[in-house]
Amino acid sequence: MRIRSYAAALLMGACLALPLAAQAANPASPTVAVAPQYDTTHVYVAVEDVDKFVASFLATFGGQSTKQVVATVTPTPSSTTSQLLQTPVGTVSLFGFKTPIPYPFGAERTGYLVTDMDVATKAAVAAGADVLVEPFPDPIGRDTVIQWPGGVNMQLYWHTTTPNYTAFETVPENRVYVSAHKVTEFVKDWVAFSHGKVVSDDAKAPGVEIGRPNDTYRRVRIESAFGKMTVLVTDGHLPWPYGREMTGYEVKNLDETLAKAKAAGVTVVVEPYTADHRKAVVVQFPGGYVAEIHSAS
Repeated sequence: MRIRSYAAALLMGACLALPLAAQAANPASPTVAVAPQYDTTHVYVAVEDVDKFVASFLATFGGQSTKQVVATVTPTPSSTTSQLLQTPVGTVSLFGFKTPIPYPFGAERTGYLVTDMDVATKAAVAAGADVLVEPFPDPIGRDTVIQWPGGVNMQLYWHTTTPNYTAFETVPENRVYVSAHKVTEFVKDWVAFSHGKVVSDDAKAPGVEIGRPNDTYRRVRIESAFGKMTVLVTDGHLPWPYGREMTGYEVKNLDETLAKAKAAGVTVVVEPYTADHRKAVVVQFPGGYVAEIHSAS
């Protein structure tokens, strides 16, 4: 008995000592992800900026918008314009609220389509998430807002009628800023829930990526059926606009995309730089939405 206990302790210690890249998701957790093209960045702009944002975003990346509707998308009374901007490199759920935005909406960053709302919510809680907004009906399905360790909010959604979207040409990355105090917990929990894997964990990534070219920082990249996620581990000493860019869009030719963006009224807030085998820039669209755009270098 003592030998078995000692062996079990050694095995547990070995598992805990594994680098993040070697830790696997919990196979007992249900798989609820659908595909990356069903994941959307939630963008909130003033209602008077909605049309300007739509025009600039589609001019930059191509694609199309669904018909704009006015709806209540929260469990408490509110009114917003709502439409989906679908491009080959990423999708935006766009909201232009006509009323004050109820808490905690506006901070949920990303919406992920799941196969079953109740199963997904229970799986998220089992993996370590908190439920900020219990599941509620919306005009086309159901939603919930959850929070992961480190303060990462996201929305899970389910449609009454199963959607059918074209796969992306390139999968965008959800850019998440987390402290060193919570990153291990966050990564473990998200990998367990998403059934994803850590594809890289760089303890000395170039600081130019967070506006601090003389420093290094830790960067963790994760991939799953939900798509790509880049976890930026920082001390929070970040120059603007770092930490505000929720999504990184991969394009085939950054210079061509940037020319289209500028012509459409998009402002460059971080000039192009090269790091980690990519050329990147940070831009701000009309209405205030900040995004990273990159291409392979």
